[in-house]
Order: sequence, then structure tokens, then C-alpha cells
Amino acid sequence: MLRRIAGLAALMALLLTGGVASAQERARIVVANHALQFFAERVVGDAAQVVMPVPSEVDPSFWRPSIADISEIQSADLILLNGAGFSAWVDRVSLPRSKVVNTSAAIEDRFIVTESITHSHGDGDEHSHEGIASYTWLDLSLASAQAQAIAVAILRKQIAPENEVQNALEQLQSDLMALDAETAQALAPFAGMAVIATHPRYQYFGRRYGLSISALEWEAGASPSAMQLQGLAKLVEATGAKTLLWEAAPPPAAFEATAALGLSNVVFEPLAKEPTGQSFLQAFSTGVRMLAASIPNNEATQ
Repeated sequence: MLRRIAGLAALMALLLTGGVASAQERARIVVANHALQFFAERVVGDAAQVVMPVPSEVDPSFWRPSIADISEIQSADLILLNGAGFSAWVDRVSLPRSKVVNTSAAIEDRFIVTESITHSHGDGDEHSHEGIASYTWLDLSLASAQAQAIAVAILRKQIAPENEVQNALEQLQSDLMALDAETAQALAPFAGMAVIATHPRYQYFGRRYGLSISALEWEAGASPSAMQLQGLAKLVEATGAKTLLWEAAPPPAAFEATAALGLSNVVFEPLAKEPTGQSFLQAFSTGVRMLAASIPNNEATQ
């Protein structure tokens, strides 16, 4: 009897040890940008670790992973890409097909085609926009579709229980579409309004919410040069825009220079990177409120 009890105790200890190990070995999901990270974390909960490998100071659109980064990405259980020309590094890297999910594959018919532009950023590296607008999630109806693609991928990989994933997806999509409705209502009075953005990030946002957004090619968070300000002045004259969207806050002198052109400055983080001190939904809502407040009421009928 004692031997039997001892044997059972040993078996229980082994099972408990194995259970702890399994709990610690969570699945790992790698994502291409913060928007996908937010959606994946909401959908999967604690069942997996969601990792965005891009350093916080680097624009995920132009990130080039190191060999070590690539190895870490390849070893993930699931790799979530944005598609629509986002993450150009994907074309130069071999990734396991069974793990890769293009979250915008189902919405390709709603992509916005853009002119291909070759230019360089502060690192001196030349790159080209791929001819497709990439920031799909700034149209919250497309963001909802991408969240659904993420949920399907998580279930296919059996990373989390179906009922938990489905419930989390429904709540996330409800939150996204509630904010979509709030945004549409807030910006409805300004339909067709001309707005200028410091970088071509907001095409889907403009189409979804009825704004005519022209884009410059300024470095995020940097002060514009005298030549860039001259170009802005010409664009203001051509469009009649009264608002300038910044993807990141520049030095105060930059705001002063653009305000002198009659522009209201609005920082609207496009959410490829994690926003400062806010969630995805909070940062989006903040950007919308600031944008709506920046547009003069007497210009709303243009």
C-alpha cells in the first residue's frame, strides 16, 4: 500500500511539473506592426505571447531585420503580416509558409493604389513606396477584417480555445466599429475638406471618413527645411487646407513655422508604432477629436 501511495504521489508530481512547464511554454506570435499587435493581443489573451520585433525608435514600414531577428521570427508559432506593401523586408527573407498569415488578403479589392515614390529617410537609405497604400487599419472597417483574419489564424493553429477567441473577437470588432461610427459622426460635417499630411499614411482614413488628404514627404518628428516649407505653402495655396496632420510631434519651432502659414497642427499617430501612453483605440480617438477640433466650423461646408 505504501509503495502504491508513493507511486501515485510520484505520478502526481510528474503531472504537476509537466503542467507548469506547459503553462510556461506559451505560443509566440510575431507581428509586423503595433496595430496587428493590439488586435492579436485582444484576440488571443494570455494564451500566447505577442511580439513586435521592431525597435521602438524605428519606423516599422522601413525596418530591416538582422539575421538574429529573422531567426527569431522564423521560430515563432505564427507570423502575422499586414500585406498591402507593408514590411518590404518580407520579400528578401524566407519565411515558413505554414506560419505566415497576410491579414489583409481578404480585403485586397479595397486597396488604394498610389503613385510609386522613391525617396530617402534620415538613415540615408533609399526606398520606394510599393504603389499600394499600406496603412489599411486606419479605416476601422478594414481593421475589423484584419482582426478576423488574425482570429482565424489563431484557431487554425489551435493556440487558444475557440469559444475564448470568438468572444474576444466579437468584443474587439464591436469596439472597432463603435469607434468607426463615432469617427464618421465627428467628421461628417467636414466631408470633402482638404487636409495636408506630413507623410503619406492616411489614405484609407481619408477615404473612409470623407476627407481629401494631400501628402508631403517629411521625416517623422523632424523640423522641415526652408525648401519643404515653401513646398507646403504652395500646397496650402493649391488646396485651401487649414489643417496639417503630423505622424509624430516635431520641435515647437516647426509648429510655429507651419502655423504662420495659417495651418492648425494636429499630431495623429498612424499606429504602426505603439502610441505614447495610450492604447490603439484611445490614440485613434484622440487623433480624431483633435482633427475635428482643428477644422474651422465655417469651413465645414466646403
